[in-house]
Amino acid sequence: QQKEKNPKKKACRWVVEACHGWFNRFRKLLVRYEKLEHTFLALNHLAAAIITLRKIRLPVNIIYG
Repeated sequence: QQKEKNPKKKACRWVVEACHGWFNRFRKLLVRYEKLEHTFLALNHLAAAIITLRKIRLPVNIIYG
């Protein structure tokens, strides 16, 4: 019914699905090669920081991707 009311509105993906998709682009996290938990956690934090930086609109592209 909502599509009939506003056909220009895009379908929304679940936030969790989108987040998993972003993290799956990092191969080192996709298959866990790290044995130590704190190393894996640090890589997760680094990936989250890179994803956040990519979402910020800057005049210069700092991180390619």
